[in-house]
Amino acid sequence: MNSSHKTVQKGIRVSVFGKTDRGRNREHNEDAFLVADLTARNASLQPEVREHELGPKGTLLVVADGMGGAAAGEIASEMATQTIYEHMITKWYADQENTPQQFAYRLKEAVELANQRIHAYAKEHPEVRGMGTTTTAVGILGDHLYLTQVGDSRAYLVRRGQAVQLTKDQSLMQRLVDAGELTEEEAERSERRNIILQALGPDPRVRVDLTHQEARREDLIVLCSDGLSGQVRKEEIAEIATANREDLAAACSKLIDLANERGGPDNITVIIARLWGEGLKEVTGDETVGHEVYPLLDTESTTEPVPVYKGNPPQRKGTRGWLKSVIGGKRRGGKESKTG
Repeated sequence: MNSSHKTVQKGIRVSVFGKTDRGRNREHNEDAFLVADLTARNASLQPEVREHELGPKGTLLVVADGMGGAAAGEIASEMATQTIYEHMITKWYADQENTPQQFAYRLKEAVELANQRIHAYAKEHPEVRGMGTTTTAVGILGDHLYLTQVGDSRAYLVRRGQAVQLTKDQSLMQRLVDAGELTEEEAERSERRNIILQALGPDPRVRVDLTHQEARREDLIVLCSDGLSGQVRKEEIAEIATANREDLAAACSKLIDLANERGGPDNITVIIARLWGEGLKEVTGDETVGHEVYPLLDTESTTEPVPVYKGNPPQRKGTRGWLKSVIGGKRRGGKESKTG
């Protein structure tokens, strides 16, 4: 690691908190989340993680929204968070070069490994066949964020009180918005908004959307399952996170309470991280913020946002049985129900 990179990291601090809630209508909580200081190899919400100096191996944030009914969704989401974390504290921790390229590669590799393990587990245990989980994982290294996305959990960047979605939902509605067939407002109101195009587990291979974003001083990163984003608008997320930036536990609780006040139809999970310190540049106002693919050196590994699959037909999360949808004449990757 070169000295300039070390200097940048020395002056960056991370404050973070996470919380999950069953919601009002679910019998089980199939969400999972993980917060970890990778340099210390500590995944917890203990005080030493809730505020820590960003070390040379970075910080990891993961939200996973399981599906499959009974205990299947809980198993899938827990397997995803643990596999990603374990891969990062073994393979990435052992890497001699603390480069952004290697960090991004290991993060993507960790998500792909999680998919393989969940898929293999389901094949060995017929009672949980078809189980899966969304996964949004954010790695923080130096003054950059590296994001991996599978499914429709989300990551937002809140800067100067404004929220920008950094991830792109791998969903039917997002596909239609991209194609110009629906507006974002129409997609949010659609009864089909819970149909996702892929998840970890149902298929032997998964395409991970890998993106990146340069951070600035006092940025807030918000990760959440669709139990929050489906009930609380991004403007409200930004307002609550910004107003409670000195008490992230309170911010998480207020966001979950708001989603529950609006019915709490799904499990609700949120992580909020605040980045601060002299090692980060101040906001100037001319930064580009949004969904930007991170190009790995190996062109065969470069990701494509919202990938196309030709597996089973898509399924609506939160309903029973297969949803027989055909998009553009081809069936896309189907996901098992969250309620079983």
